Amino acid sequence: MKVQQWRKLAISVNPITQITLRPLHNGPDTIDELLDRHLVKADKSKSKIDDEEDEILTRRRLTSTRREALSLYRDILRATRFFSWVDPRGNLWRDVLRENARKEFEEARFETDPEVITRLLIGGHDAVQSAIEKLVEKQKAEVEKSQRYGDRGDQR
Repeated sequence: MKVQQWRKLAISVNPITQITLRPLHNGPDTIDELLDRHLVKADKSKSKIDDEEDEILTRRRLTSTRREALSLYRDILRATRFFSWVDPRGNLWRDVLRENARKEFEEARFETDPEVITRLLIGGHDAVQSAIEKLVEKQKAEVEKSQRYGDRGDQR
């Protein structure tokens, strides 16, 4: 009895200009009716095939950037194997670099802008390459130094 007193009626006009009464609390009967009522209609000029192609391209782009990101992460892990000395706090540089890489990947995890993602990937690849190049230069310098001072002992 109390429920009925709270029910209000909505007035809607159908195309034949007749007024019909419908309780407000009654929603759509099906999901299709709900979607038709609340979603903006899609442009009919775009075909279903075009939509499917767009979806496939988007999925490929997401898959390829995901693949590239995983490849970059693996490259970072491989490159950090060579950083075996300790920092001033006593931590291995390998571990410090891996923690920083993980943190940066986590911060960019939910990035959706393709341009930003591409910039991050390119910057990451460049950083890994420059770190490896510097490491190689340092190793060469150490080898030359040890060859030069090998007979006389360590002279720095």
